[in-house]
Amino acid sequence: MAERRASPEVRWPAEPDMSLALNHMGTFDWDLDSGRMHLDPTALEVLDLRPEEFSGTPAGLRTRIGPPEAARLDARVAQALKDGRSHYGVYIRSRRRDGSPAWIHIQGHILRDPDGRPYRVIGILRDAAHDPGEPGAGGERAEGRRRMTGVVERTTAILAHARTVNDVTDVLKDPEALGHLGAVSVMLGIVDGGRIHLVAEGQLGSYVPEIEYTRIDARFPMSEAVRSLQPVFLASREEFQHRYPLLWPYIEPLSVRSGVYLPLIAQGRAIGALGLLYRRDGDFTSEERNVLVALGSGIAQSLQRAMLFEQEHDLAEGLQRAMLPRRIPQVPGSRIAVRYRAARMGREIGGDWYDVVPLGDGRIGVMVGDVEGHDTDAAAVMGQLRIVLRAYAAEGHTPDTAMARASAFLRDLATDRLATCTYAELDLNTGMLQLVRAGHHDPVVRRGDGTAHPVQVAGGLPLGLAPREAPPGGPAGSGYPVTSLELHPGDTLVLCTDGLLARPYADDPDAGMRELMDAVSSGPTDVEELADALCDLVGDAGAGDDMALLLLRRRGTPSPRGGGPLRLRLTPGDPEGPAMARHLIRAAVAAWGARELADAVELAADELMTNVLVHTDGGGHVYVRMTAAGRIRVEVEDSSSALPHRREAGDWAVSGRGLLLVDRLAQAWGVEPRGGGKSVWCEFALPPP
Repeated sequence: MAERRASPEVRWPAEPDMSLALNHMGTFDWDLDSGRMHLDPTALEVLDLRPEEFSGTPAGLRTRIGPPEAARLDARVAQALKDGRSHYGVYIRSRRRDGSPAWIHIQGHILRDPDGRPYRVIGILRDAAHDPGEPGAGGERAEGRRRMTGVVERTTAILAHARTVNDVTDVLKDPEALGHLGAVSVMLGIVDGGRIHLVAEGQLGSYVPEIEYTRIDARFPMSEAVRSLQPVFLASREEFQHRYPLLWPYIEPLSVRSGVYLPLIAQGRAIGALGLLYRRDGDFTSEERNVLVALGSGIAQSLQRAMLFEQEHDLAEGLQRAMLPRRIPQVPGSRIAVRYRAARMGREIGGDWYDVVPLGDGRIGVMVGDVEGHDTDAAAVMGQLRIVLRAYAAEGHTPDTAMARASAFLRDLATDRLATCTYAELDLNTGMLQLVRAGHHDPVVRRGDGTAHPVQVAGGLPLGLAPREAPPGGPAGSGYPVTSLELHPGDTLVLCTDGLLARPYADDPDAGMRELMDAVSSGPTDVEELADALCDLVGDAGAGDDMALLLLRRRGTPSPRGGGPLRLRLTPGDPEGPAMARHLIRAAVAAWGARELADAVELAADELMTNVLVHTDGGGHVYVRMTAAGRIRVEVEDSSSALPHRREAGDWAVSGRGLLLVDRLAQAWGVEPRGGGKSVWCEFALPPP
């Protein structure tokens, strides 16, 4: 079909022209319909291919043309075909049989049928080192200029992906990146106040600590380039010695005969300088100077972008550190370990957090959470959300109420960010653990015998979403149900964000949780050592995401038989309620081996219950338990925020002596805020055995 469409004056394959061969030019003929390609003997010689090595298709060129250059050639041809052009030209780099590099110039003429459809390409290949327009030394200069231009283009393309200053310096220190410029040493200095800091040097080994920092006003070529904003070209060793005597002692032992120092200018000011040292003699041509100035401009833009990138990341990282707790309180009866690992991916920073809230009387609140996103806004929202949830918990709100209020707060911020969180309150005296979960994964508990299992916590929506409406006739709750379980002495609660579980290259989504379970069950018994072992699952940089980890272990020994808490409801208008409460309190005190305190405990509890029933409208709750310190504690909660005060009642007054009586009977008493209400408590010391 290709031959039928071919023009009569051009046969397949195109006959070689002897005049082209004499000028080291070969011809190719490419049938686009069949994919066949013909290379004449000179073209095979230019590519350093034997006839039997060429497959007769464009794919056969890849023996000498690497994938990046082949892709660039394909793109150039495809663009010419798409644009309807009849000619195209391109310089590409090839590799000879001995491995040495070569530059080839390809020119193609596109043949089209009467409908404009391309069906054939005829063209020439020539060794760029034998450019007929520039014979002899001129050809060598042309090859050098093209080589340098290609290096600048590729280096600029690579630097476009640099996200940190280290990325930029790695490119400059790579022998394959700038070595083709002919330089034997590449140096990069960054302006730091009134000095220049040498941050990269490669290839020759000319780095010396004495000139790592140099003043901008010093007599050095790099300093002069920064001061004048003009490149400094040095064509001989004598020029090095005469113009820069301070630098000459470091240049003299090297095989350096010329050099150039380019100012790296961004937004009208010098942010650094690039130095290139050569073994060649002689001045730089105007073409070489233009290419080098273009190289400096590209590096300057990449360097400024990387510096801004790092500044933003450092700002976000500093903001995140400031938003996390500065210290973790140690609550008696518990061991706590926390870890945070940031995934340093450019400027990205996450919104993961942890916190520990002492709630008094042997109670403690712990949480981990993760705000959506990886930027400074996520870190700022994380800090606000952590502080708010901490405040609600410390104020005495129940876990579900605290979580619901934190979700409402996040909605009011109108940031369009969501957050996941797990919050747990532990009573270290009784081991009662209450958990709420907002879109987060389940926590893990490691028992004292080393076994581990996930805790199925009834979950709510992520923070920031509007709560679901209650079904008609159904109870209206907070939207965050509470799951309760007992944490025995020696048990450890493990809370973490999903950065510890993420395995981006695993086919199984549960692989991370299984690894965590294995590490928890087989890890060290010490809490701090266990935290380190869990962090080792993802390494120092995380698995592409930030990671927060919190371990809470309950210490101590099990409570004596009968030492569990007594919980009673006080309902207004119930005449039997206080009497039943007094009876159960006496029985509990006797069971705890403190029968002689029964009257005092009963009387104090009765006074506190009476205050609730007389002075509040919603009733309350009574809690009586044995503390880890060996005391009997009575707590009466109500929904009134008005705090009680001890008064001195008159001789004939019928009220006002309740708290005075409690003060005389108990070893200690006090008031704690609890959400929208309060808790009035008192404690009695057990008599010695």
